[in-house]
Amino acid sequence: MIKVFEPRLSTKDKLSVLSSLNKSNISGSSEEVLKFESYLARTFDRKFAVALTNGTTALEVAVKSLDFNEGDEIIVPSFTIISCLSAIIRNGLTPVFCDVDPITWNMNIDNVKRVTTKKTKGVLMVHTYGLPADATNIKNFCDDNNLKLIEDTAEAHGQLEKRKKCGSFGDVSTLSFYANKHITTGEGGMVLTNDKNIYKKCKSLRNLCFGTKNRFNHDDIGWNYRMTNLQAALGCGQLKNIKKILKRKREIGKRYISILKNCQNIQIQNYKTKLSTNIFWVFGVVLKKECKNSRDQIVKKLMKKNIQTRNFFYPMYKQKILKKLKIFKKKEKFPISDYLSSNGFYLPSGLGIKNSEIDYVGKTLIEILN
Repeated sequence: MIKVFEPRLSTKDKLSVLSSLNKSNISGSSEEVLKFESYLARTFDRKFAVALTNGTTALEVAVKSLDFNEGDEIIVPSFTIISCLSAIIRNGLTPVFCDVDPITWNMNIDNVKRVTTKKTKGVLMVHTYGLPADATNIKNFCDDNNLKLIEDTAEAHGQLEKRKKCGSFGDVSTLSFYANKHITTGEGGMVLTNDKNIYKKCKSLRNLCFGTKNRFNHDDIGWNYRMTNLQAALGCGQLKNIKKILKRKREIGKRYISILKNCQNIQIQNYKTKLSTNIFWVFGVVLKKECKNSRDQIVKKLMKKNIQTRNFFYPMYKQKILKKLKIFKKKEKFPISDYLSSNGFYLPSGLGIKNSEIDYVGKTLIEILN
């Protein structure tokens, strides 16, 4: 079976974790965690970094740190992961969905402007599947309109938009280090910011908001979202290889493109846009309307050929929980998100995939489509 993704850990990564086991402090306040935070901040051109248990909790803490008022509206793409929606809802805020660009599959400035109202207080901008969102324009719009920008960089480790690093645009930016991310700690996340007050608040929120004078007289309702030193040690090792990781991911994307570029029934990701070069967190395929087979039929046939795939995100505005909570009542349409969600899937593209396997997957897909 050629899996859609498998993490790749080097001998140095493993030795780094083993070394950390010899240290007496293995909790979230260990030297390895502080080292990882410092390393991340420098890597992403930020002043401060706060390590957390995963990318989802990083989003929750990031949103909480910005002191929104209950009911404030936050714009978020409909085509994204549920973690973005849950971070908004769990902080008592109101999600407002926007559609995405049909080429990059990310929110752009027109999407954001279209749904902005007087109640809008923030934008949760997500970089999806390897290409960045329209980050510079969205940041400038937020600055001009006194809106807070939360930037989800979970899928964009090492990506640039107009030579500026993804992860450096938001008032707060977040990372995920889940097993399928370019940099992994198994589980794990990070909040990045240049604001010292936000940094202090995030540190407090991840650690139960212990009191400053009396430790057990708590300042707020926080969480225990601390990262362990074992995760941090692995992350430090992984970060040292970021250039090699990006190089290989682009090689994988380029090889798929060379095989699939003449296939008329599918849309594939661009290698380059005006804003960036793809880092191919995944290699996405979207069936065109003229394709005779459905996505479900195709992925089943691929599975029979021992090729694992994964469907694209399901639209946020269609989530069952929204109906149950009676949050989203507007009868708005999001045609691009709908089409991507119904017709998109991604192919195996983990760092360990062999060129011969890429060739097999690409040629098998073409045979099925024909």
